[in-house]
Amino acid sequence: MLAVFLTVLIPFPALAGSPTVDELKNKLSSASSADRPHLCIQIAQLQLTESDKAYAASEFDKARAALTDVVAYAELARNYAIQSHKHEKQSEIAVREMARKLSDLVHTLPREEQEPVQDAVVRLQRVRDELLSAMFPKKAK
Repeated sequence: MLAVFLTVLIPFPALAGSPTVDELKNKLSSASSADRPHLCIQIAQLQLTESDKAYAASEFDKARAALTDVVAYAELARNYAIQSHKHEKQSEIAVREMARKLSDLVHTLPREEQEPVQDAVVRLQRVRDELLSAMFPKKAK
C-alpha cells in the first residue's frame, strides 16, 4: 500500500525532465546535422500542443503564434532531414500526424480562425510531399 502511495506522489521522471521549447531551441544551434531534424520535430510537436491548448482557451493570438512555430520547425526538420539523409521517415510520419491533428482542429474553431489552421495544414502537406520525394525519388526512364 505504501509503495502505491509513494508512486503517486513521486513525479514521473519523463515529465520532470521534459525539455521546454526554449531549451530545445537553444540545443538546436549546437546540435549535429543528424540530430537537428529530430529536435525540430520535437519543437513543432510541443508547439502544436501549445497551439491546441490556446485554441481551446480561446487565446487566438497565442495559438496562431504557436501555430507559426509548428510550420516553421516542421519545414526546418524537412530541410535538415533531406540535407543529412537522417530521420526522413520519422519526420514524414510526425508531420503527417501533426497535419491530421490540425485538420481535426479546424472543424472545432470559429470560421474566422479556420483559415490560418487550414493554411498550416496545406504547408505541412507540402513538407510531407517533399520528404516523400526525397525518400523515393522518381527514376528517369
